[in-house]
Amino acid sequence: MRAAIKIALALTAPLIAACGAPGDGAATPVQAVADCAGCPEMVTIPAGTFTMGSPTSELYRGAETQHQVTLPAFALSKTEITFDQWDACVADGGCGGFKPEDQGWGRGKMPVIGVSYGDATSYAAWLSGKTGKQYRLPSESEWEYAARAGGTAPFSFGDAINSEQANYDGSTAYKEGAAGPNRQKTVVVGSFAPNGFGLYDMHGNVWEWVEDCWSDEYTPAHPADGKPFLGANCEGRVLRGGSWEDYAGDVRASARVASSREDATWSDGFRVARSIE
Repeated sequence: MRAAIKIALALTAPLIAACGAPGDGAATPVQAVADCAGCPEMVTIPAGTFTMGSPTSELYRGAETQHQVTLPAFALSKTEITFDQWDACVADGGCGGFKPEDQGWGRGKMPVIGVSYGDATSYAAWLSGKTGKQYRLPSESEWEYAARAGGTAPFSFGDAINSEQANYDGSTAYKEGAAGPNRQKTVVVGSFAPNGFGLYDMHGNVWEWVEDCWSDEYTPAHPADGKPFLGANCEGRVLRGGSWEDYAGDVRASARVASSREDATWSDGFRVARSIE
């Protein structure tokens, strides 16, 4: 499904969080703080430099040319935004009053699904107005830096992944990882161990909207300072992380797909970022 969308877009325009071990980098426990009752808990991600993209040897890689990015510290929500959090926005008069369907999988602590890029940005705008803080979607480079949590392997867990570590279609193994179930739906956020930055579900569960406009590959115009890429095809936006319906290749830290900014599917959700003053 995503592959077809990607081709079409390319043609139209070129608490203390418990921390798990990262793939092969250092991890530092960080504090998760909510800026209001019912607001998402935010984890401070330290400033740093990392290599974005994937090596040519990485299985199932796409046009993910490696390049260095240096980012300032920022905050990212500990989990994907949940139905509880979305419904709080609606109850407070925000999010356009939109109530997405849950497909019978449940609301509460399940990740909100069926939301478009515009829906995601409306939630961030509501949070900004409610808290006086600068909420937004993460940039693509911020998202990948946070997903890697200091590592350079395809997954924050290392060179392989299995269905005990994330919610994805595990019916096909990735390298030495074991094959597992395809749950065929979302699961409660935080059901698996966090990565080295204390973030949950950076691999799988739902695709996550980021701020960047789509470009079929990285170019010299892509920012090297953590800011989003806002050129080329801005009718197409980037999603990261893979989802419950995707195979292991799509839940790699460097995997990226495009979708129309108006699309809203059962596999689409998001998490929010916040600038640190």
